[in-house]
Amino acid sequence: MQVTATAKYVHMAPRKVRLVARSIRGMSPEEALATLAFLPNRGGDVVARVLKSATANAENNYGLERSALRVRQVLVNEGPAVRRVRAKARGRPGPYRHRFSHVTVIVDDEKA
Repeated sequence: MQVTATAKYVHMAPRKVRLVARSIRGMSPEEALATLAFLPNRGGDVVARVLKSATANAENNYGLERSALRVRQVLVNEGPAVRRVRAKARGRPGPYRHRFSHVTVIVDDEKA
């Protein structure tokens, strides 16, 4: 049975979070959390929080064993981008975008 957890409007570019997400696919939640704890990327904290939520959902809502779970997918979708302006040379405006992410972790029991 697939169980999901989602964090929306994370203040981080999707490209940065996807680097972290690729590293934990197919692992058990314990292995994935240990891996995320030692990654230097800031996205590791976000993915770890969503992974903990997905495992808690599986245990509490569906009665699944933590030891039987695997990380099936980690989806990092693009959220809205806020447009901002920063002063550049000669006082001219230089536009940039603050990007947001939606992070979804899907865990599944090993029987499937």
